[in-house]
Amino acid sequence: MDLVAALPAFVVAVVLISASPGPAMALILRRAALRGVAGAVPTVLGLEAGLYVWALCAGAGLAALVAASEAAYLVLRVVGAAVLLYLGVRSWRAAWAARGAGAAAPINPAPAAPSPRSWWRAFGEGALVMLANPKAAAFMIAFYPQFVPAGRPLLATTALLALLQVAVETVLYLGLAAVVGRAGAWFRRPAVRRRLDAVSGTVLVALGLRMAAEGR
Repeated sequence: MDLVAALPAFVVAVVLISASPGPAMALILRRAALRGVAGAVPTVLGLEAGLYVWALCAGAGLAALVAASEAAYLVLRVVGAAVLLYLGVRSWRAAWAARGAGAAAPINPAPAAPSPRSWWRAFGEGALVMLANPKAAAFMIAFYPQFVPAGRPLLATTALLALLQVAVETVLYLGLAAVVGRAGAWFRRPAVRRRLDAVSGTVLVALGLRMAAEGR
């Protein structure tokens, strides 16, 4: 199989994978709704940085070791579940703290650009959610070898394919964030934001519980 000939199928697969619901999508949608597309940028970049690290680990054979190790897989599963539960409970607390705000309370239709501290915190959350997901390791070792032609170096080819995946997903996710961000003034209405925090918190907690309960 020629690498260039395999690229269209690879891009289609990446698009389909990116559109599937999960922790990444939940984080991006909430961040875009409340902070606009600029606020979603660090979350997207953090998720893609974590994805690229897992892709390099897959190319180097490290992801296979993680997936094969019961202890490593369990640790990652517990950490990943804890991260999702933490983010979910934090959203619940935000919804609870805002319960007294009226629907007609003043809103900021144009949120300020994230400060360096909040930018890196959002980036770190995205990266941690991806890196602490053992399913990502299992996925990478099953996905990339299908598109690496025989005789080509696995690590270098995987690194190139992962760059393409990062580029495609970044465009898709930021496009989605831009669409959601256009309705940001509505999402930032106190009553709507309260419900959004409650719903996103429930989704993240459910994903965390599922990750904690699932086996391989």
